[in-house]
Amino acid sequence: MKSNFSRIIQGCMSWGKWGSKLSTSEMEELIHFNLENGISSFDHADIYGDYTTEIEFGKAFKSSSVKREDIQLISKCGIQYVGETRPENIVKHYQYDSNYIIYSAEKSIKDLNADYLDLLLLHRPSPLMHPDEIKKAIDVLISEGKIRMFGVSNFSKEQTELISLKSKVKVNQIQFSLSHNNALFDSSLDYMVSNNIIPMSWSPLGLFFKEKNKSVDRVNLLLDELCKKYSSTKDQLLLSWILKHPSKIHPVIGTTKKERILNAVNSEAVILSEIDWFRMLETYLGRKLP
Repeated sequence: MKSNFSRIIQGCMSWGKWGSKLSTSEMEELIHFNLENGISSFDHADIYGDYTTEIEFGKAFKSSSVKREDIQLISKCGIQYVGETRPENIVKHYQYDSNYIIYSAEKSIKDLNADYLDLLLLHRPSPLMHPDEIKKAIDVLISEGKIRMFGVSNFSKEQTELISLKSKVKVNQIQFSLSHNNALFDSSLDYMVSNNIIPMSWSPLGLFFKEKNKSVDRVNLLLDELCKKYSSTKDQLLLSWILKHPSKIHPVIGTTKKERILNAVNSEAVILSEIDWFRMLETYLGRKLP
C-alpha cells in the first residue's frame, strides 16, 4: 500500500508533560522545523502527558498557521491510563466499546485543533475487544469524515486478523528495531506485506542509547566500523537498517532535539548493503541465522 505519511514520523509523546515539557512557542517552532526538513506526519495518543499533550500540541498547531492538508495527524485510543486527569481509572485497562472509540477520536480531533485524523489506531489489544463493536465505531468515524484511515498498534498477526474480519486494518504500529526484532521471525511483517498493511515502528533505535549489555556492546563495535564506511552516525545506521526492510517501515522517532531529527531525515540517504544489514542482525543476535 502506498503511504501518504512521511517516511520518518515525528512521535510527540515526549513533547509535553512526559518529556521535554515544551512551551506552545517551542512546539510551534518544532512543527515548522519538522515540516521544513521533510517530516510531515505527527504521531500522538490520547494518553500522552496524562491526556494533556494533544491539547498542548493543538494550541501550537493553531498558532503555527500550518495548513491542515500539509500535515498528517495520527492518534491512538483505548488505553485507560491511571493518572491525575482521570481519577476514576483505578487500574490500567483497555476500553473498545463503540461509543468510547468515537468519543476518543472526537476528543483528539478537538484537542489537536484538527477537522479530522489522518489515522486512528487502537493503542493496544484488549482481551475483551470484539470486531463487531469496533466496526460500529470505525464505520461512523469514516462515514462522517472524522478519520481517513484505521489501524492498530502493538497487535500480533492473529489479533490483527481478528479485527480485520470486520474493519480494514491499514496500519500496524509495532515496537521494532535491531534490538526488538521479533517481527522478522514471527510472520508479523510478512503478514503486513501480504495484506497491504503499512508498518510503523516505535522506539526504532531500540536499546542502543539506553542500555549496555553484551549484544549492544557487540553491535556498537560494528557500528564504529560502519560509521566510517558509510560516513554516517550510529542512529542513522540503526534507522537505515529498518528502512531497508521491503515492507517499507515508517520509523516513529521520539526526539525533540533538532540535530537528532536531521540525522533521522538524512538516514534515508544511507543505503546499507545486504551484507552489512545481515552483519548487524547477526552481531546483535550473537549467532548465525539458520
